[in-house]
Amino acid sequence: MDERTLKEQDTELMKNEINGLNEVYREIANEIGIENARIIHKMFHGTQISFPGRLYSKEYTHRAIIREYNGKNILELAKKYDYSERSIWRIIKTSNTK
Repeated sequence: MDERTLKEQDTELMKNEINGLNEVYREIANEIGIENARIIHKMFHGTQISFPGRLYSKEYTHRAIIREYNGKNILELAKKYDYSERSIWRIIKTSNTK
């Protein structure tokens, strides 16, 4: 085999080798695949990223709570959206004053 063919084989091997990735990319690749880890690397490499604790925005969640509130399901909504009952009451009360 010539040197070019060996380099191509090495490159191909590295493309699919999860164990060779840095830890954070290895964790990502294990969850969503190596190709998606590559995409994330391409988009964000060298950037410090802090992910919010909640996936959905506060405004979106509040609208969902208001929409789903039926007058009797405060506890259910609190559990579903990981809010305290008091917070659910406040969200409902605030929506009624607008």
